[in-house]
Amino acid sequence: MNQRLIADIGRSQRLRIVNRLKRTQGLSVGELSQLLDLSYMGVKQHCVDLEERGYLNTFRRPKLAKQLGRPELVYRLTQKAHELFPAASNETTLEVLRSADSLYGPSASEKLLYHVFQRKAEHYKSKIKGDTLAERAKWFTRLRDSEGYMAELETGEDGLRIVEHHSSVAGLLNAYPALLNRLEQDLFCRVLGTPVKREQTNISGLYSCVFFLGGA
Repeated sequence: MNQRLIADIGRSQRLRIVNRLKRTQGLSVGELSQLLDLSYMGVKQHCVDLEERGYLNTFRRPKLAKQLGRPELVYRLTQKAHELFPAASNETTLEVLRSADSLYGPSASEKLLYHVFQRKAEHYKSKIKGDTLAERAKWFTRLRDSEGYMAELETGEDGLRIVEHHSSVAGLLNAYPALLNRLEQDLFCRVLGTPVKREQTNISGLYSCVFFLGGA
């Protein structure tokens, strides 16, 4: 096997590891090996390499009450890993919004973003199908996932929820957190025709946002 092919396989396996970790709060080498059907030592080497590059860090996950042994070493993504995933907003977008505020007043960026999200909502509504909330949520989740939000539809004790493990507008979220929280929540309400509650968490480099459908 030539060196270029070996390198390509390595990149492919590292990408699978990063994508799997992106959808979790962290996994051990053993868990990654089992989920990805890769060798333990191969996964370990890739994780060590990614950690040295700054894309992963580790923490000790406590054992459950009935389990014996030391806390387990778990790998998770760092903030740097965000650059490995697609982004719709960048520094140029933020500069345009800042310039709008400078030229037309402090509410100009808010008005622009509100208009953008209104148009996005109408676009989504034209694409989704279904008479029930569950059907519409299924279609909407697929659309968001195809746009890089790594979206999953779940059913919990509190009803339906859409979980997103990545935000392609992270730059906007960091610059306008309260505004983007409201705009994304309103967008989901408009598209799905139901009250929605948005909850975002950021742990290490792990972004997660849960949209509770029905406002649960």
